[in-house]
Amino acid sequence: MRRRELISLLGATVAAWPLAATAQKPERIRLIGMLVATNDPEIKAFAQELEKRGWSEGRNIHIEHRYAPAGAQAQTLAKELVAMQPDVIFTLGRPVTTALQQETRTIPIVFTYVIDPIGAGFIASFARPGGNITGLMAYEPSAVGKWLGMLKEIAPQTARVAILGNPKTAVYYDYLLGAAQAVAPSLGIEAFPSRIENDAADIERTIAAIVSIPEGGMIVLPESTTSVNHDLIITLAARNRLPAVYSFKFMVQAGGLMSYGIVSADHYRQAAFYVDRILRGAQPADLPVQTPTKYETALNLKTAKTLGLSVSAGLLVAADEVIE
Repeated sequence: MRRRELISLLGATVAAWPLAATAQKPERIRLIGMLVATNDPEIKAFAQELEKRGWSEGRNIHIEHRYAPAGAQAQTLAKELVAMQPDVIFTLGRPVTTALQQETRTIPIVFTYVIDPIGAGFIASFARPGGNITGLMAYEPSAVGKWLGMLKEIAPQTARVAILGNPKTAVYYDYLLGAAQAVAPSLGIEAFPSRIENDAADIERTIAAIVSIPEGGMIVLPESTTSVNHDLIITLAARNRLPAVYSFKFMVQAGGLMSYGIVSADHYRQAAFYVDRILRGAQPADLPVQTPTKYETALNLKTAKTLGLSVSAGLLVAADEVIE
């Protein structure tokens, strides 16, 4: 090789070094905070959907997960996450979303399983949230009518229905109670409040009071206290032959009678879509809050048999999952 050609080749190689170094430079890791009030097994769909959209743990994102059961220590954990200055924070439940809102008005927050987000003060409107918070609404008031209707269909003798929930963790309790009391008379039902604390002894006392009422039934509201204590609630309902409707399928899988609720995995996949948009530059104020589009019904035939209830053909056909 001639000297002039060698010099030219070396010059081209050296010039290419910066390009090669740039091509091999690892991606910037984006930080996603996660603060949840319940441990839903379907939450894995959130990370799976992010992966499909090009975000994978350790390569270009890192998820900092914090768990505040029934909202416990939510404020402390919210402070901890905000101090890390994440690019976006994903939340599950109103108590933890409230805690984060008190800590930051700038870091984008994507919520799930929030009921009445306007009443909570998270957003200005569904179409234009207006601040640093957006996400997915969990249940509309119309869902309450569905729960009552299902209970009346599987247990026609039901005349009085307790609305079970903890107003401290379900601050929308009166919102759903009002919806229940508005529709109940049309079904020949009286809906009444049954407020609980996040305490096993209190839950036992409350359900004992419900059982003492003739022709009684129970609606278990979707919130963190009932989720954390679902095994106890289901056990007490079965022991006392109390027909109950739940809002989460996993409670029916654990022995509850029946449920009607949003499709959790789909909910988390949609949340991942919001997080993806924000990581790519979108602002929460411009991302409309979504209302539920998919619901599912689960029915536990074994529990129905134990309670001495007959399951109509209509309920069987309507059920997306039947547990035998």
